[in-house]
Amino acid sequence: MSQFRIEHDSMGELKVPADALYGAQTQRAIDNFPISGLRLPRGFIRALGLVKAAAAESNLALGHLRKGQAAAIRKAALAVAEGRHDDQFPIDVFQTGSGTSTNMNANEVIAHLAAQTGTPVHPNDHVNYGQSSNDVIPTTIHVSATLAAHGQLLPALKHLKRAIERRARALRNVAKTGRTHLMDAMPVTFGQELSGWAAQLDSAIGRIEDALKRMRRLPQGGTAVGTGINADPKFGATIARELKKLTGVRFEAMANPFEGMAAQDDAVELSGALKTLAVALMKIANDLRWMNSGPLAGLGEIELPALQPGSSIMPGKVNPVIPEAVAMVAAQVIGNDAAIAVAGQSGNFQLNVMLPLIAYDLLQSIDLLANVSRLLADKAIAGFRVNKARVNQALALNPILVTALNPVIGYEQGAATAKRAYKEKRPIIDVALETTGLSKAELQKLLDPLALTRGGIREG
Repeated sequence: MSQFRIEHDSMGELKVPADALYGAQTQRAIDNFPISGLRLPRGFIRALGLVKAAAAESNLALGHLRKGQAAAIRKAALAVAEGRHDDQFPIDVFQTGSGTSTNMNANEVIAHLAAQTGTPVHPNDHVNYGQSSNDVIPTTIHVSATLAAHGQLLPALKHLKRAIERRARALRNVAKTGRTHLMDAMPVTFGQELSGWAAQLDSAIGRIEDALKRMRRLPQGGTAVGTGINADPKFGATIARELKKLTGVRFEAMANPFEGMAAQDDAVELSGALKTLAVALMKIANDLRWMNSGPLAGLGEIELPALQPGSSIMPGKVNPVIPEAVAMVAAQVIGNDAAIAVAGQSGNFQLNVMLPLIAYDLLQSIDLLANVSRLLADKAIAGFRVNKARVNQALALNPILVTALNPVIGYEQGAATAKRAYKEKRPIIDVALETTGLSKAELQKLLDPLALTRGGIREG
């Protein structure tokens, strides 16, 4: 038997693998774009299948497809959405900027599957009825990113936030040396320090949820240039309702499809929120790395869970591998955001022409952030141990505690006392006994590290 069959499109005939579900247009794209080996991710193919299924139902409801055709298309499209045919979507991410190759890949696969049921289905005339790649691909970007954010990222961030809040409550009365400019500062509790991380995540969640309000608007129905040519005027609203039935997410038709096709501002906005989250995670990861550093020649305030040997040559070395992975994810997401920003500028007149890149980078960022947030919660935050002896030793020697004496002895005398404590490497309370005229009981009350974490003016 031949390993190939002959398929044709508007440009002529072409050999296609005999067992392929796709046709000539997909094969042309395979031949034209042997660039990276990167394919559009599972989340995008899932969303594309859902869009095609919703389109079939909409066209049936609006009287543009026969019942048998719509049923066959819907069944095949949902099989695509469920991941049964991912190997039939081989086109490189770096392809035509509209994503037409991937849209036609879906149309051909769905038509082929539908035809296997005995129902004649054409990829353009039926599967793609009332649609254009120019509204299908932007719509699929919105649907895929929204589903990934709701299904993966937001639950992961809430899990991480809860993990941090649990540790913050448990460590609310454990004081430590605060640091500004990486230098010793007034004390804080571990609980206060971690509460800042939790608040960062809460803000990040809010930003993402706000951006998703606009990502739920779909430009489907705009067809080729935004005018709605060859699409039923009710198609956009109908497909949004069908997608809501399929996903549970309240999608809606974009009021002005020119916006959603010519520009990708909503995806750029969501990517910006993801970048801000990445910056927050980088800060948290680096704080953990500093706190864990040493353990003898660094801060050594905490001990992260030992997960694996840290060196191929230094026995016994253990490294902060989870915070390092978090930092690398953050760097990748920040880079993706830069690429998406450049791609978002590439909306020339009525169409953005970097849609596959936006889809790939946006979904990769969501996936990476979701996965690493759970790892950070479960393999770093939940299990780190505070080295209280080391923390208390540093607190006792911290001359900056003298700040609490400013209202009593004044700034200049406080500075002289701190400098002497630094120079002599003695506890600040011992030096203050000699320089301030205050009793030990007064100084113990004024310089109590835990009490100092509560703020306010301290009076002897």
